Amino acid sequence: MTQVSMTVNGKPVSGEVEGRTLLADYLREDLRLTGTHIGCDTSQCGACVVHVNGKAVKACTMFAAEAEGAEVTTIEGMANPDGSLNTIQQAFQDHHGLQCGFCTPGMVMSAAALLEENPKPTEAEIRDYLEGNICRCTGYHNIVKAIMAASGQDVSAIAAE
Repeated sequence: MTQVSMTVNGKPVSGEVEGRTLLADYLREDLRLTGTHIGCDTSQCGACVVHVNGKAVKACTMFAAEAEGAEVTTIEGMANPDGSLNTIQQAFQDHHGLQCGFCTPGMVMSAAALLEENPKPTEAEIRDYLEGNICRCTGYHNIVKAIMAASGQDVSAIAAE
């Protein structure tokens, strides 16, 4: 067993984990932050994206011990301080960027990372950035529209699909 300490969603946490414990499993099972989804166990789907020290990371590809001392943000940490949806989350709701919701936490976390790097991405840039995130329901159109709206761009001319 290995002792790990990190800050998750602004709160210090620590615990003992086996060396092979993935960050996704530590977040879900030990910390009960179940918004980080595990969809594939092979780093293909992006449902487990979290931010580690400000960078988007697939939590199924990182051991919990590797996050020692890190700042980790999960989907639960994305809401505004009053508990309301943040701009990206609200845009996903407003523009129907979700259906079953399974991929949504990873999509929101990836979108936040993209908008941090590129505050006004084009549709092509968004689609390229989301290449590592799989959605089996939406066809991506409204996800892209939601991210563009969250960036403050006018999406009124983009038809709903």
